[in-house]
Amino acid sequence: MFELLNKKLWLLLPILLLGNPLFAQDAAEVTFEVKLSKEKLGVNERLRVEFTMNKDGDNFNPPNFEGFKVVMGPSQSIASSWINGKRSFSKSYSYILNPQNQGSFTIGQATIEIDGDTYKTLPKKVTVTTAVDNPNAPKSADDVADESLHLVAEVSKSNPYLNEAVTVVYKLYISPDISVTNFRPVDSPKYNNFWSQDIPVTKYNTVNATYEGKPYRSVILKRVVLYPQKSGKLDIEPLSLEIYVDVPTNRRDFFGGKIYTQASKTVSAGSRTLNVKSLPEAGKPANFGGAVGEYDFSVTTTKTALNASESLQAKVEVSGKGNLKLFQLPEPDLPSALEVYEPEFDEKVRTTISGMQGKVTNNYTIVPSYRGKYPIPSISFSYFNPKTGKYNTLNSEEIMVDVMEGPESEGSGGNIITGNQKIAVQTGKQFHFIKVSPHLKTIRTDYFFGSVRFYAMLFGPLLFIPLIMVYRKKRKKDEDNVQGNRLKRANRLAKKYLSTAKKELGNEDNFYIALEKALHNYLKAKLKIETSEFSKEKIIALLNDKKVADNNIEEFIDLLKNCEMARYSPFTDVQMQHDYEKASEVISKMDKQL
Repeated sequence: MFELLNKKLWLLLPILLLGNPLFAQDAAEVTFEVKLSKEKLGVNERLRVEFTMNKDGDNFNPPNFEGFKVVMGPSQSIASSWINGKRSFSKSYSYILNPQNQGSFTIGQATIEIDGDTYKTLPKKVTVTTAVDNPNAPKSADDVADESLHLVAEVSKSNPYLNEAVTVVYKLYISPDISVTNFRPVDSPKYNNFWSQDIPVTKYNTVNATYEGKPYRSVILKRVVLYPQKSGKLDIEPLSLEIYVDVPTNRRDFFGGKIYTQASKTVSAGSRTLNVKSLPEAGKPANFGGAVGEYDFSVTTTKTALNASESLQAKVEVSGKGNLKLFQLPEPDLPSALEVYEPEFDEKVRTTISGMQGKVTNNYTIVPSYRGKYPIPSISFSYFNPKTGKYNTLNSEEIMVDVMEGPESEGSGGNIITGNQKIAVQTGKQFHFIKVSPHLKTIRTDYFFGSVRFYAMLFGPLLFIPLIMVYRKKRKKDEDNVQGNRLKRANRLAKKYLSTAKKELGNEDNFYIALEKALHNYLKAKLKIETSEFSKEKIIALLNDKKVADNNIEEFIDLLKNCEMARYSPFTDVQMQHDYEKASEVISKMDKQL
């Protein structure tokens, strides 16, 4: 009987051991696999890839996801529970991918180490087709961003004349459902075959607008004025921006408010084509120099009466609205008796959203040589008016210059000298008789020895000895003043780095590195502390001791914080320009107080 009971116990032992949850968990097989949200998707859809395991591991290495762009991930989640005495564990790493092209791709193997062993997932095939329309699928944050952002290039005129102003305004249309947090340029147009001028946008004002029949908010991000430099079809390259937005989700927080998630989208304004018309040949004046617009023309002088060898200023001026920087001013045709110098060019032109306007001037300095009356003939200026499609010619008034006193040229007889008439000089006044009684005197031959120059050369070097000694003493004192030299170098470096920061505007990393160095070297010069001693608390304490205004200290510390934050978050060109101007202003204010 004892032997029978012993046999039954041995038969039940495996069953009892296998029924123990701890033993069952240890004996469970390790699984590590990949799950795809879909194996076939459109190029405009997103793919979710999830790597799951039933036991915790280390050193997870994902595949390189060739053919896809990782837009989110890795996101890690862990779940552990006990059900009916049985432990359940799950851990996953998930990614959101965006396909780059159509075709067949492979999600490669991922690896992880579990209990000293390395496990790998199996490769998965994914087919990417053309864009699909799938309105029934639940929209992700990226899908909402795609539908809620539109960048549009608004062109003032699609068929301008050659050298006629064209305005391009880049507007971003934003759905009321999302909010934009930041943006950065990805690709900027080059504007080949155009003369271009950016009109800075100093403030981003959002206004209510309509896009494709739906309510939106719009904001102007960039404005540029173009003047086409050749006729025919000219392409305006697209502007591309990466926009960072906050998108609402279906979840609510404890107080019932919407929970937002961040997403990014690259938007492009698309290329635009202008059909540039050539200027008509019919009616084109012979003196046409390429001016296009609406202009006034004048020729004036500072004097109309003067004496010979005196000067007057003649001003040739074109004012109005058009391509003021892109044509040559007409030149006056003056008599040869008037000496004319090269003109001084003066330009007072500002470029607005509608184009260039202002005036350009040539100032001529004229000096008459002889007495008489000299005309400044009428000058013609021609331009093309794109509004009327016709050429216009403007003529200045003839100006008479009266030279009242001075030598009289032969043949002028006090008459008016016109055109390029040559002036004949009286020969009798060109030569003079040589004196026959010169009253010459004997020249000394022993003038050097005993003269002032002799003694100056003899004793002069001795006078320089005390000056040299004073100079050498001062130089040695300067060399011994190590602290003073260090402060001078720091001041020079601050100016150097601030200048370098200005050159690096638009290049975020280099700009903020140079700006931070400039701020540090300025403090090093003024507060006499080493760079290794810097801390915001110490800077604030030292500046307070120096009686620097609290608002200036706060602005200086904010600039240092912006330099640090630039390593982790993107900054716009407008923010960089603002920080540079703020740095110059703060240093100027603190310098007066220190």
